Amino acid sequence: MEIFPQVLIAGASGLVGQSLHRHFLANAVSCATLTRHTAQPGSTEYFWDPYRFQFREDMRRLSGIRAAILLSGDNLMDGRWTSTKKQRIRESRIRTTQSMVQLLSHLEQRPEVLLCASAVGFYGDRGDEILTEGSAAGHGFLPDVCCEWEATADAAINLGIRVVHLRFGVVLARQGGALAKMLPLFRLGLGGKLGSGRQWMSWIALPTLVEVVEFCMNHHPVQGPVNVVANPVTNAEFTIALAHHLHRLAVVPAPAFALRVAFGEMANEALLSSTRAIPAKLLQAGFAFKLPTLQDALQQLLPA
Repeated sequence: MEIFPQVLIAGASGLVGQSLHRHFLANAVSCATLTRHTAQPGSTEYFWDPYRFQFREDMRRLSGIRAAILLSGDNLMDGRWTSTKKQRIRESRIRTTQSMVQLLSHLEQRPEVLLCASAVGFYGDRGDEILTEGSAAGHGFLPDVCCEWEATADAAINLGIRVVHLRFGVVLARQGGALAKMLPLFRLGLGGKLGSGRQWMSWIALPTLVEVVEFCMNHHPVQGPVNVVANPVTNAEFTIALAHHLHRLAVVPAPAFALRVAFGEMANEALLSSTRAIPAKLLQAGFAFKLPTLQDALQQLLPA
């Protein structure tokens, strides 16, 4: 008997996508994934080219899915932001989202919800300002991309689909992402704050992120932007907490000017930018954080 998928994931090969896929399968939620590689016959993979989207006959089997989750996007932290790199960052988000909306429009029975990745980069560099989902967009390349990204996903509303914009903070995970890149230096006692260290960092532990996505998928009143973050900390506080957890010193700061020389525009918008986002909408909706503090998250992610 053919098992029809309940959830469709685009970007299932990434850190977040893999974790979500494993979680759903462990909880008997059948998943289909979109891939740019040749899909195996009879598998739950569906080939798509988001840059030259064409609805394929086999995609009709996706009719009746409960939810679509879109996580695709070029890595922001992979190299300097040249004009070519910035174009890839933008197009990998906008064109992929356009293709997802097109795919859903062709389904005879459309999903109830589209959960589309976004980022707290929407808010830009805001100093100590506390940022909720009702805060205005910031100024700069990342806020502009996030605004266009979310507006593109909102086209699904006209299809009768609830749309949730998952504004991810810095995702903390042992097996990948920012934390995994920091660990070798911190374990050698070579970690340190970035610039002044006063900039706010909005973070989320990967296990909590998975719980948030599932909550937003199943909690029908949740729609629009959702800050997928826990309690923000300054970069200096993060540095001290991580070094303390690893029983190391963190006395090798990275000066702001050196970061700007090394990474250019990306340093200002991604490393030195201050974003103090709080999970106002999640708390209002009744989501309970199991890892509310950075110390809680580090203890689970990096057990002694």
